[in-house]
Amino acid sequence: MTRPNPVRPRRLRRTEAIRRIVRETRLDPAQLIWPLFVRSGQGLRTPIGSMPGVYQTSVDELIEDARKAADAGIAGILLFGIPDSKDAVGSSAWDPHGPVPEAVRAVKQAFPQLLVITDVCMCEYTDHGHCGVLTSQGDVDNDATLVLLAREALAHAEAGADIIAPSDMMDHRIGHLREALDDDGYSHVPIMSYAAKYASAFYGPFREAAESTPAFGDRRSYQMDPANAREALREVRLDVQEGADILMVKPAGAYLDIIAAVKQDTGLPLAAYQVSGEYSMIKAAAERGWLDGERAMMESLVAIARAGADLIITYFAIDAAALLRVR
Repeated sequence: MTRPNPVRPRRLRRTEAIRRIVRETRLDPAQLIWPLFVRSGQGLRTPIGSMPGVYQTSVDELIEDARKAADAGIAGILLFGIPDSKDAVGSSAWDPHGPVPEAVRAVKQAFPQLLVITDVCMCEYTDHGHCGVLTSQGDVDNDATLVLLAREALAHAEAGADIIAPSDMMDHRIGHLREALDDDGYSHVPIMSYAAKYASAFYGPFREAAESTPAFGDRRSYQMDPANAREALREVRLDVQEGADILMVKPAGAYLDIIAAVKQDTGLPLAAYQVSGEYSMIKAAAERGWLDGERAMMESLVAIARAGADLIITYFAIDAAALLRVR
């Protein structure tokens, strides 16, 4: 009598204790970064309708969120600013007393060990909602925008930001920002590049949160076509050549193949941004009882890590960290 094959993969799935010891991909709170929206004022905590549990806050309220981040043991926070006034060139972006520089100073004073990353872009600050200054024809002027991005990055570095993260997708912005930071005495400040940022429908809720919906047109002339994968590697390699220290793929969930390809191609530290639409879909389905919100949250994060992300920017950061601590 032929003996049956003794290999039974189910043996290693029988109990949670066994599953845990053979788990290939492991999440840790220290991999998570929490995006936060800050504006001027006092005592403000304004809910974002399309993003349950997410708020625009004043700096004093943001400090309470920073405390949660520090207590949760997550990697850090990523700050987006909403100015009191906007103009055609986004001049509030480099105001040393704008919401982001003020928030950076306050957080670093209260929690000096908490990593503070700042988004560098113009879309929240321009009255037209595009990511740079416009030409007379209404196109984004790439090279003129680089000058403004450098002013914004320097304002954040001067305030004490640990990392700056340009999200504009202008050509050559990493090299331009690296040079500006180095020349002004901030050669120690790393750049986390939104290296492969796609023109995605999944950004919808963010535009409510950041008040950055374009007044006309869209951003497909500078953000990447979702159909392109090889182009992502070209963008990433250019950013590496120009001095990017950490790379990012955005969005995450629909671009796991890009995360894997970038990680394999570069080997550099890699972040992936689980964007607002990904968050809101899970929250909405969970509120309707269509899926288990906690399981869907954790499964989505594991998938991003499994694809190769070292860091995950997610609005779930605090909730996920709490679950990870009890597992």
